Amino acid sequence: MNDQLRQGPVAALPTRHGMFRISIFRERKYIDFEQETIYLDHAAVFMGDLGGEDPVLCRIHSECLTGDVLGSLRCDCGFQLDAAMEKIAARGRGVLLYMRQEGRGIGLFNKIRAYRLQDEGQDTYDANVSLGFPPDLRDYARCAEILRALGVSRIVLMTNNPDKMGSLERNGIEIAAREPMEYGRNAYNEGYLRTKGARMGHLIHHQD
Repeated sequence: MNDQLRQGPVAALPTRHGMFRISIFRERKYIDFEQETIYLDHAAVFMGDLGGEDPVLCRIHSECLTGDVLGSLRCDCGFQLDAAMEKIAARGRGVLLYMRQEGRGIGLFNKIRAYRLQDEGQDTYDANVSLGFPPDLRDYARCAEILRALGVSRIVLMTNNPDKMGSLERNGIEIAAREPMEYGRNAYNEGYLRTKGARMGHLIHHQD
């Protein structure tokens, strides 16, 4: 790891899915347009021995307060988070990275602004653009650094997002296979999922 990423201690994390371990990786990030440094605390939640040559089941999950904590049905994030932890627990080995990239990188304040635009008829892609952001600001280079710090270089990635796969591979993580993550489709997120498939290239096949 470089001096912009620092790992904290490892602690036990008992959950309703099983006994995990957790370690926090603190990222120092320079925000150019505000000329200040901020710190982002990313979480690695893992189970079993991550070493060896067998690929490690892995989920990279972007923070979503509304979906993960409040149970929002506007997205599929909370459903995916639960499914990923269940899959890791069922296999007894795997890692989930919980990355501080709320709202596809625009932050919670702007995410709710984008929600308002969606309430007025825009889709999730156009709402971000209308606020002056790219459709997706997320960066997965730090994820590759965190995985290597945990001794992981080869993974089975639980994702529908090909950009995530490409970024990890460019940063030295081998993806042995992909597992789809299609959970929680409902009347409130149908348009959101359709936009992710049609306009953002996500591999969504209406499987639940």
